[in-house]
Amino acid sequence: MPDDPTFHPEHFINRELSWLQFNARVLEEAQDPSNPLFERVKFLAICSSNLDEFFMVRVAGLREQAFGGVAPQDIATDGVRALSQLRKISQSTRTLVEQQYRCFNEAILPALAEHNIRLLGVKDLDKRQKKIINDFFHQRAFPVLTPMAIDPSHPSPRFHNRALYLVALLHRTSGLGPASLFSVVQLPQVLPRFIHVGHPGEHSFVLLETILASKLPELVGGYEISHHASFRITRDMDIELLEQESDDMLQAIEKRLRERQHTGAVRLEVQADIGRDLLKMLVQEEELHLKVDVEGETYSEVYPLDGMLDMTSLWELMRLIDGDDLREPPFTPRQQLGLKPKDDLFAKIAEQDFLLHHPFDSFDPVVKFIEAAADDPGVLAIKQTLYRTSGDSPIVRALIKAAENGKHVTALVELQARFDEANNIVWARQMERAGVHVVYGFMDLKTHCKLAMVVRQEGKKVRRYVHLGTGNYNPNTAKLYTDIGLFTSNKDMADDASALFNFLTGYSQGHQWKKLIVAPQDLHRRTLELIEAQTERARQGKKSRIFAKLNSLVDRETIESLYRASQAGVPIDLVVRGICCLRPGLEGVSDNIQVRSIVDRFLEHSRIFIFGEGSKKQVFLSSADWMPRNFTRRVEVMFPVEDPELKQRICEEIVPVYLADNTKARRLEAAGSYIHDNVKQGELPRRAQCDLLNASVG
Repeated sequence: MPDDPTFHPEHFINRELSWLQFNARVLEEAQDPSNPLFERVKFLAICSSNLDEFFMVRVAGLREQAFGGVAPQDIATDGVRALSQLRKISQSTRTLVEQQYRCFNEAILPALAEHNIRLLGVKDLDKRQKKIINDFFHQRAFPVLTPMAIDPSHPSPRFHNRALYLVALLHRTSGLGPASLFSVVQLPQVLPRFIHVGHPGEHSFVLLETILASKLPELVGGYEISHHASFRITRDMDIELLEQESDDMLQAIEKRLRERQHTGAVRLEVQADIGRDLLKMLVQEEELHLKVDVEGETYSEVYPLDGMLDMTSLWELMRLIDGDDLREPPFTPRQQLGLKPKDDLFAKIAEQDFLLHHPFDSFDPVVKFIEAAADDPGVLAIKQTLYRTSGDSPIVRALIKAAENGKHVTALVELQARFDEANNIVWARQMERAGVHVVYGFMDLKTHCKLAMVVRQEGKKVRRYVHLGTGNYNPNTAKLYTDIGLFTSNKDMADDASALFNFLTGYSQGHQWKKLIVAPQDLHRRTLELIEAQTERARQGKKSRIFAKLNSLVDRETIESLYRASQAGVPIDLVVRGICCLRPGLEGVSDNIQVRSIVDRFLEHSRIFIFGEGSKKQVFLSSADWMPRNFTRRVEVMFPVEDPELKQRICEEIVPVYLADNTKARRLEAAGSYIHDNVKQGELPRRAQCDLLNASVG
């Protein structure tokens, strides 16, 4: 479809800046004093881990375009070139990080201290506590530490991605060696980051780097320490999809993981008071840009931080403290199917379709679905896709058990699930040894769809049971992410599921899809058709409506189709958690579009799409966002919800709750900023996730 000449770059929001806006919303939750203290700490850690991935993937790609001399200088949808995007990203990131550290130093640390949780410096320690850190250093740390000199005879070591280091400038006072040199010590990951030194009834900790910095003289005998600082390197970790054929995809992915350790640096985080000589050495060694003039403004890849580096380790701090009173109250997910331990899950699915809305509905039936199939003598085969799994996955164990019980088990393991490749390789090896038929998907496509199928002999007939979902088969994240899954034994859905597995395992094509809408074959086209059908209804004066809840909205053609629908008068409500390149509220372009983002206790991950009103309403769930990669570079599935009761539950019990949120929802303005959808006079406070939790308890 050609670009509509009426839509210009200013009609779109830059993808990267939109993502940074999302991370700013995450930070707002850390800044919100109404949240429990450990929830605020959690959001600080999430903000940091999000930023790490952003630099490892998105910034790395832009940097390759701007400085690599290989990739072309792509122009973003909003008309901005790579180097200019890097400058804007740098500016926005610095503002974000300054706010993050201000929150940590001025709000979180004092609040923790009120609960007897403290991070201490060496000067804060009494005699007993100094003995604790001294014993820790000599008994646990010293044996594993390796100070590494950097001089003409000792080249710089390869600094690991996201690892913490201490660097020091040394001057010789006695013995052998050059008159001056640099020395680097990695903080071993086998050691804890937080060392407990508290008295009974209190939680006092000293950071590992604080202890090692105080003990540097013992590590570098014969040298005087002129200056020292901590630092952390972020590297390019976005290895492109494999473009060449390989006899063994598993070996190819393992090789790619090893190659990640040798990629270029994209960001240097340093202690704010790092000396000039130390900083210059690190920048030169890593070939980073300390200062680049871009359009009259400075761009730098160095980020001085006023506090502890790597706030992702705050997860470790929270695990060390039993602070239930500092967390959100626990909840018990609803058993939506009303299952009892001895109930026949297959009989229930054969009677009717079932919908599970996690984490409000328990994920147990999904696990039981595979576990029951593994033991059921009538089950002939199990087929399942696995994108991300938990560390000790009951579903994978059930697949292994099923294979050991003689059932035909096929698992499509996506080895290219970013940053989960190593876990998936481990599970793949274990399943192969047990007799599971493990397939690794395609070289040039990620398999991102979530579906499982059980084939069961029932008398003289064979019936297929299917589960389709918006999220991964991971019982852990099912308690933390909002997702929706559908159980069905509908024959048309089962025929499509069989055809999809045949495509994934054997490239079988030509099937005429009855219910499922599959990428990369036709998801993009069908999505545009569904939007355009509502546009045509509005032009004819008929009732029309579009609702979409998703993680990201980036695809230009889809955005332009939504703009045309808005111009025709279609009311459009979008709930977009993260990136949104669509600019709502533009006069004559997007007047009829509202965009909300909800950041709360659970990560909003479900994808829900509604087209039309009344009896013409079509409801879909999907594993895919509206992004080019989901439409063209992944195997995805959008599937219909056709049971009237289930459609009613989505349209009347779930979607309105999200649209009514005036506590955690932020509304996107035409200028590109997000504002809280605050409680208006006469309104009651509404918080979607709390309302859904309360409904599940009730």
